[in-house]
Amino acid sequence: MKERMKGYDYTLIITPVLLAGFGIVMIYSASMVSAVVDGLDSTYYFFKQLQWFVLALIGYIFCCIFPYKYYQNLTKTIIVISGILLIAVLLFGETANKATRSIELLGFNIQPSEFVKLALIIYLASVYSKKQQYINDFKKGVLPPLFLTVVMVGLIVLQPDIGTATIILLIVGTLIISSGIRMKHILLLGLFSSAIILMIFPKMITETRIARFTGAYQPFLNPESEGFHLIQSYLAIGGGGLSGEGLGQSIQKLGYLWGAHTDFIMAIVAEELGIFGVIIVIGLITVIVLRGLYIAKKCKNSFGSLLAIGISSMIGFQAIINLGAISGLLPITGVTLPFISYGGSSLLVLMLSMGILNNVARTVNLQEQEPKVIETEDLNTYRHRRGSTWPI
Repeated sequence: MKERMKGYDYTLIITPVLLAGFGIVMIYSASMVSAVVDGLDSTYYFFKQLQWFVLALIGYIFCCIFPYKYYQNLTKTIIVISGILLIAVLLFGETANKATRSIELLGFNIQPSEFVKLALIIYLASVYSKKQQYINDFKKGVLPPLFLTVVMVGLIVLQPDIGTATIILLIVGTLIISSGIRMKHILLLGLFSSAIILMIFPKMITETRIARFTGAYQPFLNPESEGFHLIQSYLAIGGGGLSGEGLGQSIQKLGYLWGAHTDFIMAIVAEELGIFGVIIVIGLITVIVLRGLYIAKKCKNSFGSLLAIGISSMIGFQAIINLGAISGLLPITGVTLPFISYGGSSLLVLMLSMGILNNVARTVNLQEQEPKVIETEDLNTYRHRRGSTWPI
């Protein structure tokens, strides 16, 4: 048993499990009143999330064991399945709050856009790691993978799910920069992306989206409509003080704060456990992100390194957008807090990602314990960058 556990990163075992377990407790606290109001049992959301947690834990263990390099051989399959699911959502998905984001599959209500985040990380990490020999060739090394990315993001925007689309674009940008392309190509992509955004932005402006900006930056202008949710969030955060009102003692979850167990769960954490509870949650999420970036730095395989960067950036950006929304720094986009908010698809994808990251960490740790051997891929990359074919 000790040999089987050799090399695994225990930080990436303990931290996500702690966060997910804490999330289940907070989901019960935040949702029991709204569940009863909806005609459900007070423990409905608690047991739903618990079921997903068990499934996510199984997926986590599998991904910890499954060698991450094999994902390169499964890239096409992963992308095709992701594309089919996104199209299926638009054709047969369930509509809620004027958005069609989920679909019933094998008895589970899943949100394919969550899985697409991980699928695109695997795809781009695989493609850019294989293109290291000509990564400085913009047309051949950088541009081709982005066409597929634009299609996938476009399908998500049509749902519409602007929050997830934004996270994906941020992840893609991070992976592109990390892949080692030239600065002038990064600037060219930035200008091209900005031009596209400027062209489609006027078409995306709706009264609902304008209201979200108004609610975020001028909540007291219309406190009973656009600014209502953010003001309730402020009351929850301010009411908690340093140590909070106590677990289960939130007032705002009693029908005042919309999305108390989803988008605004951190506001309930602040109200019940105070600023200390908030610091602990943010601290644990930060530990995961920094640990992932450290693993990326240590990994000698470009595919593994890009995987670690993509997964770390996904968790980091998602947390930043969620925390920005509940504090009024960013508009509300429906992005959940990683590991904590209610949402089975999100939890499953996050735990699968943690399993993959831990497998990368294990490979790195085992290689460090063995005599240092330069892999063929990295040797060729090094020679290419030196402009020489002479042995090192």
